[in-house]
Amino acid sequence: MTALIILMIVVLLVVISIQVGKVNELAGKIRGEEESFYQANDRTGLWLFLFMILFLVGCVVSAWYYKDVMLGYGPLKSASEHGGSLDSLFNTTLFFTGIVFIITQYLLFWFSYKYRAQKGRKAYFFPHNTNLEIIWTVIPAIVMTYLVVKGLVIWNTVMPDVDPDATDYMEIEASGYQFAWDIRYPGADGKLGTRDFTQIDLGANPLGQVWTDVKNHDDFMPSEIVLPVGQKVRVRITSKDVLHNFYLPHFRVKMDAIPGLPTYFIFTPIKTTEEFKQELRKYPEWQEPYDPSEPDGPTRWEEFNYELACAELCGEGHYSMKKLVKIVEQDEYEDWLATQQSYYLTNVRNKDADPYKGQLLDVDVKSRNAELNSAFADAEVEGIIRLKNVFFNTGSATLKDDSRFELSKVAELLNKYASMNIEVGGHTDSQGDDNANMSLSVNRAQSVLDYLVANGVSASRLVSKGYGELNPAADNETPEGRQQNRRTELKILSK
Repeated sequence: MTALIILMIVVLLVVISIQVGKVNELAGKIRGEEESFYQANDRTGLWLFLFMILFLVGCVVSAWYYKDVMLGYGPLKSASEHGGSLDSLFNTTLFFTGIVFIITQYLLFWFSYKYRAQKGRKAYFFPHNTNLEIIWTVIPAIVMTYLVVKGLVIWNTVMPDVDPDATDYMEIEASGYQFAWDIRYPGADGKLGTRDFTQIDLGANPLGQVWTDVKNHDDFMPSEIVLPVGQKVRVRITSKDVLHNFYLPHFRVKMDAIPGLPTYFIFTPIKTTEEFKQELRKYPEWQEPYDPSEPDGPTRWEEFNYELACAELCGEGHYSMKKLVKIVEQDEYEDWLATQQSYYLTNVRNKDADPYKGQLLDVDVKSRNAELNSAFADAEVEGIIRLKNVFFNTGSATLKDDSRFELSKVAELLNKYASMNIEVGGHTDSQGDDNANMSLSVNRAQSVLDYLVANGVSASRLVSKGYGELNPAADNETPEGRQQNRRTELKILSK
């Protein structure tokens, strides 16, 4: 109904305009063509002059009215270290171009009015004026030189790469594709592993990580971007298909993601998400409900989050490339970091795609050490800690060399928790003779106990016990189940 009314109004306005034109045409014939011509010029010049006034006032008033929703103004000050210099350059450019804009618009409409055709007036044309040409050449040249020099200074401050040997920055990677971002963080080694596009497998290896490069073994891919405030960050930017654009508006970060040509951007966040929210909270428009259909729900400032977007029209699903960005304090970042798991360890390790299947790697040891630290810290009496990297020769109680990594860590933790007493339990699968299995489990438990004692743990705190095949942890009918049943466990007797 509303659309019909609007359409009828438009049609009516068109009809009225046509009729007014016809009336003016008839009036012109009555008054004479020449007189009508000069009157039309007077009206047009006057209306243009009035339009100029309203137009310029509207530009200034609307800019002032909407200043708090534009980047760089109101609550939307830059949240990065370099962003303030970019905003300053924008304001400087706006200052000079604004002056030119107002002057040229004023002259355009004022001349249309002042030099309108009038009876008895004759136009004067002059082809050249050296003074004017000097003025409109020299002044813009000086202003442009200033803007270019200032822009180059800021560019050189914002865009230099980091020294690869520096330790004051962290690097992450953002890979755009239709229609999302894959974000990759380095693990404890602080280095991102090598990639090879020929190894991309959307199911098992979406980034084409080269698993023979050990730097890949602790890299992880979170669902959101979390960064510590005050930390310099280098973002390595790539694309897996078409042109995308890595855009963090609140940090003044914007860089193309180009297939086959990695780009980068370096920035330092200076405001946490919570600090930015508190700035927004001071403005009435951010006190409005986030969802207008829920007037009693959370407000806009409460639901605010930094975001990563794609600023390139990369296809129909372009809108879905939004990704959450959180800036937090260092301790909160470290807590979050501790919850992240290596993509290699959780999705590739000891599977067919793993070139190190069946081998014990440094990343396994580091990951397992973290698990053991947590297990001993949270251990309760009668609690069980299963040792995952304790290996014996087949049918023997002789420890393999790889067992030393886990058992040395266990000895270290037992010496740290000096009041803890434990039972070392040995278990076997159900294959073979029952008595032989029981004897084997007793001997293996004793071998582990002897290793711990040799590494400084008091023998009075330890007992060993063999359970043979009596307490299976899984089904003995499958190879996987039998492997789980061949295990060594620590039982906490007291703390």
